[in-house]
Amino acid sequence: MTGRKVTSEFRKLHESTDLFVMPNPWDAGSAKIFSGCGFKALATTSGGMAYSLGKRDGHVTRDEALRHCSDIVAATHLPVSADLEKGYGDSPEEVAKMIIAVAATGVAGCSIEDHTGNPELPIFDKSLAIERIQAAHEARVSLPDDFVLTARCEKFLWNEPELDNVIERLQAFESAGADVLFAPGIEDLSDIESVVRALNKPVNVVMSAPNLPYGLPELREIGVRRISIGSAMAQLIYGTAIAAISELAESGTFNFVKDAMEFEELESWFTE
Repeated sequence: MTGRKVTSEFRKLHESTDLFVMPNPWDAGSAKIFSGCGFKALATTSGGMAYSLGKRDGHVTRDEALRHCSDIVAATHLPVSADLEKGYGDSPEEVAKMIIAVAATGVAGCSIEDHTGNPELPIFDKSLAIERIQAAHEARVSLPDDFVLTARCEKFLWNEPELDNVIERLQAFESAGADVLFAPGIEDLSDIESVVRALNKPVNVVMSAPNLPYGLPELREIGVRRISIGSAMAQLIYGTAIAAISELAESGTFNFVKDAMEFEELESWFTE
């Protein structure tokens, strides 16, 4: 599928009234596996990407992130949205440059968040946060192919869970040119519905918290358009590997082998 075709299909997914799930691979192998499961789009995960590089979330360089996006795009025929964290820069100009650079990797869109990376001052000032999304929007308009821009408000993840303030900021991001709005950390279904009702653009919800009392039917009913899973699958895989190798290191036993997928079955997921 050509780049222009992929980006067009990604836009159409958001224009549809149906909910779609966009899982988050962390390397080329997981991208190939997820692509074979019937999903219509994928998204990178900053946490999963970092773990695959032996780093903590938020400690990946700009160049590493761009190479990662290229690897994921090369491993799938599906549209890919890039998790760009804060855009690998604080200023609107740096965010705009990152949009141009990441579009060249072949991704069909990206997300930009308002988390600064500084735990002492975790959220960008509102005016600067809006300017950053405006710059991202202006950069994507200049691109030769369509590009879906997601704006993320991170307040719920950084101890600022005032729903009205989050909605106000998302509305500002919408006015600044974002195509999709996202406030990770909101888990109450009625709060999610309030967000959806307050916005005119599609809303993404991340299903990564354990024991949530709702699923796709309930989210579809309140008008959520897109679901992602963040780093949850990467956490599952790495957590399982840590438990297995810890068993071997600490007790010298190999009970984990019984849960391993048969070699031939695993190989079948990686046919050319």
